[in-house]
Amino acid sequence: MEIFAISGLINGIVALGFGTLVFFKNSKALINVLFFLMTLALTLWAFSYWQWMSSGDATTAIFWVRVLSIGSLLIPVFFFHWVLAVLKEIRGVKKIVLVFAYVFVLASLSFSFSQYFIIDVEQKLYFRFWPNPGIVYTLYFFVIYIGLILYSLYLLIARFLTSVGEHKNQILYIILGAIFGFGGGLSNFFLWYDIPIPPYGNFLVVLFPFFLSYSIVKYRFFNIKTIATEILVVFILITLFIQILLANSLFEMILRGTFFTLVAILGYLLIQSVYREVQTREEIEMLAEDLEKANVRLKELDRLKSEFVSIASHQLRSPLTSIGGYASLILEGSFGEVSKAVKEAVKKIFDSSGLMMTSVQDFLDVSRIEQGKMDYHFEIFDIRKLTELVVEELRPTAQKKGLTLSFNASENGRYNIKADYSKIKQVLNNLIDNAIKYTVKGSVTVGVSKKEESKKVLIAIADTGMGISKETLPKLFDKFVRARNANTVNVTGTGLGLYVVKEMIKAHKGKVWAESDGEGSGATFYVELNAHQD
Repeated sequence: MEIFAISGLINGIVALGFGTLVFFKNSKALINVLFFLMTLALTLWAFSYWQWMSSGDATTAIFWVRVLSIGSLLIPVFFFHWVLAVLKEIRGVKKIVLVFAYVFVLASLSFSFSQYFIIDVEQKLYFRFWPNPGIVYTLYFFVIYIGLILYSLYLLIARFLTSVGEHKNQILYIILGAIFGFGGGLSNFFLWYDIPIPPYGNFLVVLFPFFLSYSIVKYRFFNIKTIATEILVVFILITLFIQILLANSLFEMILRGTFFTLVAILGYLLIQSVYREVQTREEIEMLAEDLEKANVRLKELDRLKSEFVSIASHQLRSPLTSIGGYASLILEGSFGEVSKAVKEAVKKIFDSSGLMMTSVQDFLDVSRIEQGKMDYHFEIFDIRKLTELVVEELRPTAQKKGLTLSFNASENGRYNIKADYSKIKQVLNNLIDNAIKYTVKGSVTVGVSKKEESKKVLIAIADTGMGISKETLPKLFDKFVRARNANTVNVTGTGLGLYVVKEMIKAHKGKVWAESDGEGSGATFYVELNAHQD
């Protein structure tokens, strides 16, 4: 008998431990409340079973059997209600069955301390005090314990067969818990009806709250960190509560009860603190997730913007090419002589279309860079010769402004690099042309030198122009950034040219930067590229 008493104690401790987990959760959550009530009823049944098996006389035994019966009446109906809540099926016929079950159980409870429920106790097998059931108990056994549990299992299995993913697994754990719990509990009924089979299934009842709790924990009704804290606190409290029951005197019981109350208060505060911490972390994680979604959306919008700019730029380039081409033919006299006034007007059209083409090209380059569609064709060539060529092509532009444009190389010889010829020419053209545009008077000096120690080639474009402020220098190569005083000498800039230069040089594993002592002090732009080793 001692082993069955111990089984009841273990079942009670486990049920109370898992049931109390929900006490610190949202009390408005129906699933949590029903789970708590169900495990509380199981705790009442299990502790009463322990006291019953430990009883030394028939009067004490029958008292604890009647208390046990209250728990056994409530467990199936709370379980059925909980299953309906998990399945979200509290409606229609199921709701009617639920109401009937509650009414039946409440009516049966009024007989729990009468002979209609438990007649008496007598020795059966090696149990000194085993109860004989009354008529109400027999009705409960067949209607509620057998009928309601079988109906619950039917609903669970039906949902299991139609579910997928995590919900399917959750239902599986509930089914296993019900089979072990109610199947193990069923072994108690054999002796009630004089079938000589001992209640060894009681040892399986402990799996009932375990599987049900695992289904809740596994599928995130609760948080693992708070559960770990709660389990620790609850089992400490259970241990202290058992110590109260085993007290040898009233003074010892009061002393242990006071200590139990103090630990309960401190445990509650600890759990609340952990819960707040977890809640705060979850809120931060939700914000981070929302931010990540917004970031993905922004990237998508940026991609769409780049595609739109690319398409629009392509559409603009064709008519601009035609405008520039026809304007050039008129200026050259291909369509006959035109008046001076017409020439001046056409010259403005030609210049404007050229500026527009440059802007369109910048937008196209930015779009290709951002979409990763910029193509590079690497070849070996002399950067000194290319730089000198660009200088000669832009010399007429500098002379028109009355500027001196000069070129020098630190030494003779070859300055070979492996790069995309057209892209590097575009970079040099952009930087030297900018130097001319933003220099009102003075000179622009372009130099090429070798850095033997680092095997680099350095190109420097120095001007005596408007200079760059210290505030603008760090962000000069960003998109749409222009010097604060740039509009005073060039109102047509887009702020994209230097960004394109930076990205192209980066693709060549080189560096580009600018230096200036401030506004009005001129500026020097540097391009550093890897020299090709012959």
